[in-house]
Amino acid sequence: MSADQMSAGELLAATVPMAKTLNLEFLETSAERAAVRLPDQVDYHNHVGGPHAGAMFTLAESASGAIVLAAFGEQLSRAVPLAVKAEIAYRKLAKGVVTATATLGRPAAEVVAELDAGGRPEFPVAVQITRDSDGAVTGEMTVVWTLRPNG
Repeated sequence: MSADQMSAGELLAATVPMAKTLNLEFLETSAERAAVRLPDQVDYHNHVGGPHAGAMFTLAESASGAIVLAAFGEQLSRAVPLAVKAEIAYRKLAKGVVTATATLGRPAAEVVAELDAGGRPEFPVAVQITRDSDGAVTGEMTVVWTLRPNG
């Protein structure tokens, strides 16, 4: 399968070393929503038996990257998506399998219009991390991305 035929999730899983290291599962990758699962793996547990904070950060950031790639993949010939900043809040103890779900904070068409006008648009991506066992929100993250024009 070529990169042109891969979904955003498949492309990230194949090309991002941390996604492979953590065995992240890209469940859904569309321009409207991305969902990524972190399996329960003892090697990535913290001192209280849940996923390490760094693993949860990587999970959420990967979900944000998946939606960015799905929403703006057609712009890759003229702009590079880059994370500008991220903020995460750990809400509840995460145990077992957790899933991060990302949504765009600005309409994609608005971001592309700013790029078309010669700007370097920034846009937030909101991510919720939930326990698969009961749906409890264990963390929330906001990642601000930009599309940096090439050249």
